[in-house]
Formats: sequence, structure tokens, C-alpha cells
Amino acid sequence: MPISTYKATSKLVEGLQVDNFVRDFSIRMDEPKSLGGTDTGMNPVEALLIALGSCQVIVAGAFAKSQGIDLQDFWMELEGDLDPDGFLKGKPGVRMGFQEVRIIPHIKTTAAPEKVADFMKFIQSRCPVEDVMVNGTRIIASEAVIE
Repeated sequence: MPISTYKATSKLVEGLQVDNFVRDFSIRMDEPKSLGGTDTGMNPVEALLIALGSCQVIVAGAFAKSQGIDLQDFWMELEGDLDPDGFLKGKPGVRMGFQEVRIIPHIKTTAAPEKVADFMKFIQSRCPVEDVMVNGTRIIASEAVIE
């Protein structure tokens, strides 16, 4: 298959509110009041958590049958640790992003525990969002377009 290119646009609305557009969809992001926002939407790192969770749930749904899993229900709980001093203060030695992300998968199935463990490894191996987070992706930023 040829490489697919995905496109998105993010536009500052006011304060820290950002409207994001992909195809015919949009989502507003903001920061909580404790971080200077107005709490009108999730923040980008929260969106990263749901992107990871959604990706793994989609992989589970797409491949359960071919992997011999009777998938009756599946969901993820995710949490990540982030020190705001990295982002807010640029504190030396403090990462801007998550220091750790923890995932708790929940599955309802008749499959044996060993089969479920193999399925979870399969899910992680096929999730594009986890791949980006674990292996990193080169980011190429052009010069700013001055309007």
C-alpha cells in the first residue's frame, strides 16, 4: 500500500483555546484553569492519552476475530505523569511531556488468559500511536509563514 498522509489544522481562538480540524471533524482544546486556561476542552496531553487508548481499542476491535478472541467488551484506562514545571517554567532537566504512561486494559472474553496476554502484545505491536510514542517520529518544522 502507498503511504497515507494525514492532515490537521490547529488555530488559536482566544486565551489558550485551540480549535483543531481534521477532515470534517473538529475538537476544541484548552488547558484547565490551574494551568492558565478556561477549561473548555481537554488539553493536548489528555488528547494524547485518549489517542493511545482509542488506537489500542480500535486495533482490538479490528483484529480480535482473526486472532481467535471472542471480544465481548474492551476498554482502556490510561494515566500519565507530567511535571508542569517543564512546560510552564522550562525547568532544566524536567521533561516537557509524560514521564510515564500507564495503561490498564479491560477485556470481556471467553478466551484463556494466555491467549489474552498474546492478544495484548499483538495490540501493542499494531498500534500506530504507541509506535509514535515509543519509537519517536521525526518532526520537520518549516519557517513560519508571516501573514
